Amino acid sequence: MSQTVGDFVVQRLHDWGVEHIFGYPGDGINGVFGALNRAGGKIQFIQARHEEMAAFMASAYAKFSGRLGVCIATSGPGASHLVTGLYDALMDHQPVLAIVGQQARNALGGQYQQELDLVSMFKDVAGAYVAQASSPAQARHLIDRAARIALARRTVTVIILPNDLQDLSYEDPPRAHGTLHSGIGYSAPKTVPHDADLDRAAEVLNAGSKIAMLIGAGALGAADEVIAVANRLSAGCAKALLGKAALPDDLPWVTGSIGLLGTEPSYRLMTECDTLLMVGSAFPYSEFLPQEGSVRGVQIDIDASMLSIRFPMEVGLVGDAAETLRALLPRLRQKPADGWRSGIEENVRSWWKTLEDRAMQPANPVNPQRVTWELSPRLPERAIITSDSGSCANWYARDLKMRRGMKASLSGGLASMGAAVPYAIAAKYAHPDRPVIALVGDGAMQMNNMAELITVAKYWREWKDPRWIVCVFNNEDLNQVTWEQRIINGDPKFEASQRIPNVSYSRFADLIGLYGIYVDHPDQVASAWDQALASKIPVVLEVKTDPEVPPLPPHITFEQAKNFSIALAKGDPDEVGVLKGTARQVLESVLPGKK
Repeated sequence: MSQTVGDFVVQRLHDWGVEHIFGYPGDGINGVFGALNRAGGKIQFIQARHEEMAAFMASAYAKFSGRLGVCIATSGPGASHLVTGLYDALMDHQPVLAIVGQQARNALGGQYQQELDLVSMFKDVAGAYVAQASSPAQARHLIDRAARIALARRTVTVIILPNDLQDLSYEDPPRAHGTLHSGIGYSAPKTVPHDADLDRAAEVLNAGSKIAMLIGAGALGAADEVIAVANRLSAGCAKALLGKAALPDDLPWVTGSIGLLGTEPSYRLMTECDTLLMVGSAFPYSEFLPQEGSVRGVQIDIDASMLSIRFPMEVGLVGDAAETLRALLPRLRQKPADGWRSGIEENVRSWWKTLEDRAMQPANPVNPQRVTWELSPRLPERAIITSDSGSCANWYARDLKMRRGMKASLSGGLASMGAAVPYAIAAKYAHPDRPVIALVGDGAMQMNNMAELITVAKYWREWKDPRWIVCVFNNEDLNQVTWEQRIINGDPKFEASQRIPNVSYSRFADLIGLYGIYVDHPDQVASAWDQALASKIPVVLEVKTDPEVPPLPPHITFEQAKNFSIALAKGDPDEVGVLKGTARQVLESVLPGKK
């Protein structure tokens, strides 16, 4: 049998080093699936329960492996279902290739069943490269260009294959006018700024006496260089959410996360510094950065389009984080370690004590902060942690102490619900020998993550290390939005939109052959984590948490305090719960006298 276009596509992806494809089948892409079946395991196909989850898996696989993530879907709704997960990859700058089917070429333009204008639909999310094949000879350069552009630009690309084309015999492009003869392979260049620009950056940093650093995902893999520069400048270092794993939290001058989910030491670092060095971060909330005009700034980013868009930097350096910091270090003068640095370290010590105190406060029934606080010292070496969006991301951001060798991520730029479980599944294919833990709210579990537990049940026996845990914060509330309604909008909780059904996630786990653990008392939390981490099969740890423990920002503004007072005055249905326990502790500065 001659090689089909589908066979060529699979072989070419294999030649590009692709080992895993996440997706869901359908008749619009059957020719490629037949080729995958004939390929004898060259590429492993992982069947998600939904195409959106497959795209999230491809995005997370790229994050955790550093390689090209690939997802696949059929035409029409299969293709459109991919879009949310592809936007996650786009906004977090991850190399992902989507391969989708299309109706037969002769039917296109005839409003055929499942015929969508896929080129137009994908044009925004895959603006760097989206192309539809019309002849067998095109397959070669479409694969080569899509893979190379995704890797080089760290972005999303899409290839559209009409279903009748996939089973045609493949032919290399002829040596003729109007043909392309592409090849495989890509190696990232070494990108370092010019000496003159490094000198300008050093002048700014050497002139400062209170240096603050902010690092993001671009600093992952540059820990040694970040530490060296921070110590030379006697700086404090805050971490954007996607950079949580870039530095270990046992360094006394690491202030933790920044922003709405951030820490008080990070807030003080930014408001009290006189110079800002930002490395590999697209942190979006400018109100948590120094006030414009109050400090001097230097920024390092591999993408020039990300320079000076959050804060007007005096010097912007285009370059790889590790290489650029390494080139910058000899130009920097050693600053004394007392004063500014010692004050930062004292703030950090005090903050960790505050977090412990908050985590141990009583709640009804379990304080959600305690869930992550008890996990933190139990995290296995080289663990990978994923988090969903919502209130669980607050506890992930603040309470978990990262150590060297760990990885962690979530849907950052898109901040989509429903990413934690597919991220955790993808982590097992990027690193099957590592333990993986996902932190998920009950809203995301009900939206789409419960179904992906079935994917775990299907595949977990293939994993070298079976430790895979999803912790569900079951509070029967879309909690982050509930608190945003109160604090930002001055509205009481809207029961019709915020209350969600109580589901037994642990029993569902038992039903499908996983191990379910249920916790509804704070004294059970620590032992439950020990039990889950010792399990030989994947675990769903369900904790009944209190929705009235507020995921508040590190600094409460007068406007937020006023809005909260207004919300309670309007008759919040959970006012009594809001003012109890940990909520009372945190909000005493907002509402003095409330008991």
